[in-house]
Amino acid sequence: MDTTPKVVEHLEPNEIFVFGSNAGGFHGGGAARVAHERFGAVWGEGHGHHGQSYAIDTMSGLEVLASEASNFVTYAEAHPELRFLLTPVGCGIAGHTPEEVAPLFAGLPDNVTVPASFAPFL
Repeated sequence: MDTTPKVVEHLEPNEIFVFGSNAGGFHGGGAARVAHERFGAVWGEGHGHHGQSYAIDTMSGLEVLASEASNFVTYAEAHPELRFLLTPVGCGIAGHTPEEVAPLFAGLPDNVTVPASFAPFL
């Protein structure tokens, strides 16, 4: 399992920056802001693939995050031509720990990198 760089400043054409968002897609800070400013995240879109980014709602509770994680795993499996750089979603302003969040991403395909903090729990 490959590890996502701690700071992502550049993406190759086939790479997608996976970040935590709120349901409303207000990308004002953290990785969401980076996604909006650099990688094509769309203001007002808090879910899914836009440009070279993929938004996961981390702010609507752990049940929603679990559903979003499952949807992401399915999406990544369906797009083996892309490489997804998963950031430590849910572990910033959303307030969850890697131990809580990482298992929600069980079964990730090989085209997804994971943050180092998630690796022990996958």
